[in-house]
Amino acid sequence: MGEVNYLREEDVKLDTVRARFSNVLKRHSELAERLSRDSDKSIFDRLQKEFEAARASQTQELILKGEQWNDGLLATIRERVHMEAERKAMQMPGDTTQLPIPFHDKITYKVGNKVICCLDGARIGIQYDTSFAGESCDLYHCVLESKSFLEKMTVLEHTVPFFLPIREAENEFLSSNAIRFIDHVGDLLQAYVDRREQVRLIKELYGNQIGELYHSLPYHMIEFVIEDFDSKVTVSLRYADLISTLPTGVSVLAWPMHQSKKSSDKIAPHLKGNGVGSHPIPARLTYAEDALRTMSLPEAYAEIVLNLPQALQDMFPHTSST
Repeated sequence: MGEVNYLREEDVKLDTVRARFSNVLKRHSELAERLSRDSDKSIFDRLQKEFEAARASQTQELILKGEQWNDGLLATIRERVHMEAERKAMQMPGDTTQLPIPFHDKITYKVGNKVICCLDGARIGIQYDTSFAGESCDLYHCVLESKSFLEKMTVLEHTVPFFLPIREAENEFLSSNAIRFIDHVGDLLQAYVDRREQVRLIKELYGNQIGELYHSLPYHMIEFVIEDFDSKVTVSLRYADLISTLPTGVSVLAWPMHQSKKSSDKIAPHLKGNGVGSHPIPARLTYAEDALRTMSLPEAYAEIVLNLPQALQDMFPHTSST
């Protein structure tokens, strides 16, 4: 009896610690989101107005596919912005004389989820339009500049979330392969939004079944608990990198929560004193792990809960609901 009371006290302490830790994580997530949103809002508003003005003044929008988006085209865009900046620099204040315009057309370029604009001041702007399930989500911006046409470009400003490694991508790709840098940032943003929206959707659809849910800021580490069954099911997801939308590291464990007296009586007497029965060993749900590796999170979750009662019954035939 003393051992049972001790175990119960330990369980109560563990639940208290878990509740406090959950509250700390929730507050941290809310604070990080607010800091990110507030710090980027003024930059976002200013850049969004600038992009809208550039697109409003365009004379043509070219939709590029495949190999049409290449180094030669990017070089042409760079040439345009620098020649336009030089033309304006030659215009003296108050001088109404019209200088020759090297490029008569104002063109924006659309490549997949990216829109590339020529901005004032020898700058190239990229707007990223993310989506989920066919619906538009967030807009992000990245502005590149260079001192001259022959010098390498650098990231002047952006609205990419601070926890995504845009500076690392700049150092790795921008000076040697600007096309790859622009595409890589788009992949980072789209994958982040995809993972985030998958989590949002399962919370929206199945929030009554999910007891605890933790995730990293980029949503490349996700953990949650399914509690609406006789067993507690813990799910842990790890993504290989920040451009992945399906996890590579998956663990799904079922912990039997209710054990019948009949089942307890079947435990060998010499094992009862060792905690067997009080702390049952979890079982892996391999079918659930396979689903999470191959399906989006909401689809996999639906597949898991559909087959969960039978899977738990097969693994823990002596458990009973209370």
